Amino acid sequence: MESWNRKEQHMKLFICYLIVMNLITFFLYGLDKWKAMHHRWRISEAALLLAALIGGSIGALAGMYGFRHKTKHKKFTIGVPLLLILQIILLLWLRRPVFGIESAAAILF
Repeated sequence: MESWNRKEQHMKLFICYLIVMNLITFFLYGLDKWKAMHHRWRISEAALLLAALIGGSIGALAGMYGFRHKTKHKKFTIGVPLLLILQIILLLWLRRPVFGIESAAAILF
């Protein structure tokens, strides 16, 4: 029973992390678009891609197409969806059982 509660707590924390990261990433894309339109100092492409890499790939996609920002750059139009696909594959891979035993990630999440 206690391990189930621990799993549930870890999953809730992980989901909260993803929600926060995606909101921050979406905000960063919108802010960078605003700065571009007003000829202000910009957020680096590396920072935008890093935000997508560390869990904000859905927010990055939503920001790209919601704000029509970075949609002509191949490193974004190919890279961000590819990051999302790789993150989904990684999450599924980490949750798989190994030798008939739950993986460490499956126990945590």
